[in-house]
Amino acid sequence: MKPVDAASNPARRALLAAGAGTAVAAALVHGAAPARADVRPRGTVVARLRQLEREHGARVGAFAYNVATGAGVRHRSDERFPICSVFKTLAAAAVLRDLDRNGETLAKRIRYTEADLVDHSPVTGTPEHLEHGMTIAELCDATIVTSDNTAGNLLLRELGGPNAVTRFCRSIGDTTTRLDRWETDLSSGEPWRVEDTTSPGAIAGSCARLVLGNVLEPGDRRLLTGWMLNCATSGKRFRAGLPADWTVADKTGGGGYGTGNDVGIAWTPDGAPIVLAVLTTKPEAGAAADDALIAKTAGVLADAVG
Repeated sequence: MKPVDAASNPARRALLAAGAGTAVAAALVHGAAPARADVRPRGTVVARLRQLEREHGARVGAFAYNVATGAGVRHRSDERFPICSVFKTLAAAAVLRDLDRNGETLAKRIRYTEADLVDHSPVTGTPEHLEHGMTIAELCDATIVTSDNTAGNLLLRELGGPNAVTRFCRSIGDTTTRLDRWETDLSSGEPWRVEDTTSPGAIAGSCARLVLGNVLEPGDRRLLTGWMLNCATSGKRFRAGLPADWTVADKTGGGGYGTGNDVGIAWTPDGAPIVLAVLTTKPEAGAAADDALIAKTAGVLADAVG
């Protein structure tokens, strides 16, 4: 599924301009459950998701909501899962809302050294960027598009630390999502840990408010959506499991205990926005993230609400 520029889809542009997602955002803020799942009976959808859990030896949390039709699916939507790199969308949004002033903050150049680098830093770790630094806009792009971990830490440093993401979530009505540590510790994924976790329903609601609602100014919303549209890490996840003619703006995450996440907004060919969150984890500390499980789960959700 090819990433699309944020301004290139007239139907989606019109939906965003008209605030089509505001109603679902408000509903999610107040804890409203999706009204129905009438394309495919709820019991059938849940049975398919439970079957995937058995086949893959995993716990799957899923949330899907079609803004245009009201069709929705919840499965373990209130259970906690490690958030991992999905936090990076929240961090970039917090920068846009709370730090940026007339684009000046985004143009600010951040200097760092090799001592700041952590595992998986494909952009920040290049010799050019180590020598010259990167602007905050470039760091936002790197942390969402390539999931660059050093870029994520540098954004957290600008915000004042991981707890700033927690405060941002509370300010937009998300009472569940929390961030407590830095990369790469935050991705350890222990199943008993409350720190650095979210739930499918909570993170889906936050994503809806950021991309479809009015948390961000229109220009900032377009920037965030554009970075998510260009996400390069979900080719074997949402972009493999959803219909090929859907447009996807998302963010992935992964960590210990087979944690594999994907969260975002997808648009059907007629422009209907669908809010999606799939969070998965396994009981073994050394288990690898299961891309196929995420893709299959996304396919089940698409069948149910698309």
